[in-house]
Amino acid sequence: MLHVTKILSIYTVLPVSDYQSCLMPMGVAVAGMCTLSPTLSSFKHPTRLFSASDFAAKLRFPPSIRLRASSTAVINTETNSTESVVVEKEVGNSCNSLACPVCYDSLAWNGGPGLSIDTISGSSFQCGTCQKTYVGNQTHIDLTATGGAKSYGETMPASTELFRVPLISFLYERGWRQTFSVWGGFPGPEKEFELMKGFLKPVLGGNIVDASCASGLFSRLFAKSGLFSFVVALDYSENMLQQCYEFIQQDENFPKGNFILVRADISRLPFVSNSVDAVHAGAALHCWPSPLAAVAEISRVLRPGGVFVATTYILDGPLSVIPFRSTLRQNIRQASGSYIFLSERELEDLCRACGLVGFKCIRNGLFVMISARKPS
Repeated sequence: MLHVTKILSIYTVLPVSDYQSCLMPMGVAVAGMCTLSPTLSSFKHPTRLFSASDFAAKLRFPPSIRLRASSTAVINTETNSTESVVVEKEVGNSCNSLACPVCYDSLAWNGGPGLSIDTISGSSFQCGTCQKTYVGNQTHIDLTATGGAKSYGETMPASTELFRVPLISFLYERGWRQTFSVWGGFPGPEKEFELMKGFLKPVLGGNIVDASCASGLFSRLFAKSGLFSFVVALDYSENMLQQCYEFIQQDENFPKGNFILVRADISRLPFVSNSVDAVHAGAALHCWPSPLAAVAEISRVLRPGGVFVATTYILDGPLSVIPFRSTLRQNIRQASGSYIFLSERELEDLCRACGLVGFKCIRNGLFVMISARKPS
């Protein structure tokens, strides 16, 4: 009973962000096995990226990763560092299919042929339908619906505002995220990245949006892996994006050419429909005020065959004995804007309701990694 009290106190005291992660509850059960078995094959995949000048490119690469998973699996956290994936690319200057968050029409960019973290500062993007203009600053481009508004604003959940605080953004990658492994069964960024590559295999070489990226932990891994032709680090918190930018500036070898930071609302993604190859959301699904609205948007922007991969946690197993779990979840959601998942079936139903198919998941204690795709 003592452990249940601690769990309830954590969810009551600590609000979680609309775009970030919360501390995991206490008590982790471990059982089962999950392995990665990489193989190699050769195939071609068209890049689904375009700029205002209708740029198109092709990539050639030979990776293929096979992933075996069980819904009751424990993740083997030992990875083979000698295994590598080589991607041979023929990529020119390109930009992601950015769209106006008001009308979803594609944006015309006033810059040169290549959109990147270095060229976005001071550039502007204009919607061809509503004529609204969005301007990039030193770190990112604000593509929220209220971007550019001087007087009007809307109240966000307390959990969303928490992660816009500079101190919280600073601490996220300097201790906060590490607690997920202690209390929630998260295997750590490197192992999570290796696991998700198996789910992302069909779309390697395409573009990827790291939704609710926080300080860009996985965004940077996606970019440095060379497995994707364009990476968008997306979050609602300006200070999280600032932290990501600072980490990138400290890395002399970071590939900035096909990488941008975007401020956006997860429920109004600023991308053209059917234009994104993959969307990743690490430890964020439970932080969204409306997971249904968010996943529906993700389904809209994914191209046919596109893949959605996310990690979160589930209060099931031994924690199912918590009394009035549904009532507790409703109270927490009203107070903080966060959402607690109670079963794998609930996550599968969420994806199915938003038109995604092929649901898969990997478990490790409270941790779960899910994947679903848009029908081809």
